[in-house]
Amino acid sequence: MSIFGTRPEAIKMAPLVRELALRPEFESLCCVTAQHRQMLDSVLEIFHLRPDYDLNIMEPNQTLSTITSKCLMGLEGVMSQAKPDLVLVHGDTSTTFAGALAAFYQKIPVGHVEAGLRTWDRYSPFPEEMNRRLVGEIAELHFCPTASNRENLRRQGVENGAFVTGNTVIDALRTTVSKEYRFTTKLLNELDYTARKVVLVTCHRRENYGKPMASIMTALRRLADDFPETELVYPVHLSPVVQEAAAQYLSGHPRIHLIPPLDAEEMHNLMARCYLVMTDSGGLQEEAPALGKPVLVLRQETERPEAIAAGTARLAGTDEETVYAMGAVLLRGGDGYTSMARAVNPYGDGQACRRIADAIAWKFGLSHRMPEEFAP
Repeated sequence: MSIFGTRPEAIKMAPLVRELALRPEFESLCCVTAQHRQMLDSVLEIFHLRPDYDLNIMEPNQTLSTITSKCLMGLEGVMSQAKPDLVLVHGDTSTTFAGALAAFYQKIPVGHVEAGLRTWDRYSPFPEEMNRRLVGEIAELHFCPTASNRENLRRQGVENGAFVTGNTVIDALRTTVSKEYRFTTKLLNELDYTARKVVLVTCHRRENYGKPMASIMTALRRLADDFPETELVYPVHLSPVVQEAAAQYLSGHPRIHLIPPLDAEEMHNLMARCYLVMTDSGGLQEEAPALGKPVLVLRQETERPEAIAAGTARLAGTDEETVYAMGAVLLRGGDGYTSMARAVNPYGDGQACRRIADAIAWKFGLSHRMPEEFAP
């Protein structure tokens, strides 16, 4: 049984659910909590997935406590009924933690997809860092995107059951990205992605609320002012805090486009055509390098240091002057930009789902072949 509840989880789990469903040795069930209802549904539609179970927990002004408790109670009933042999959870959301804990309470083994990411700061990102650490203690199978993720688990005392598979998001891009893709909005269809430098922006993390977000957005506006060939496209998160900040600092500029959140297909195709990505998102740090796009990470630290080491991403932090200066270097082009755009993606080759399915089959004695590991 694969369990997920947010759009980023769905993007990364959908290709795995499809891979498992194609294997005759598995009966693949899918349960969504709908921690994010609207954004989750768009991904299910893109990948033609119909969940076997849907908890539909989302409510207005939900808190971490309400999400976790509603997931835990709902999943208790689902697991009691379905009795899965293995529960798969993804990443670091409240759904992830509650899914792993619900399975543990019923003594069902847990497999953790995208295991081993760490900042080693329990409050950054919050609550994700602690969610994934706790899931790491519960899980028996750990599907790590990279070798350094597995080393993080060893630092935590996890010695067995870890497999290096690559990241399933690279598999997802094979489904979503197309040169012939047409966007659903006039703006995105009419932007000149060749003559203009289109910068894709996301900024929504809780730890960036307040002064960090104000500094980031002030820097973004300055970049738009100083580089007239630049167009900033910012799909604004639905959080009221983010909506208010974006309106205050970025609205009214002719080359800053504040648009509603995009579904996975739209976001991936925009990323494929843009010049540069500036983001505090986790997933975009993995997706953009696969599409040859440099990434400036708008955070103080990242649990994805492989991109920094490979040269596909740089840590810009949240200081206004630093964000502006690093953005300006890339917008001027030249070798600084080219070296990042051509760096090798460290996160996968599009075969992560196959490796995960092979590892599960091997672990449960359905295959005698040891799964191969991903190496960039």
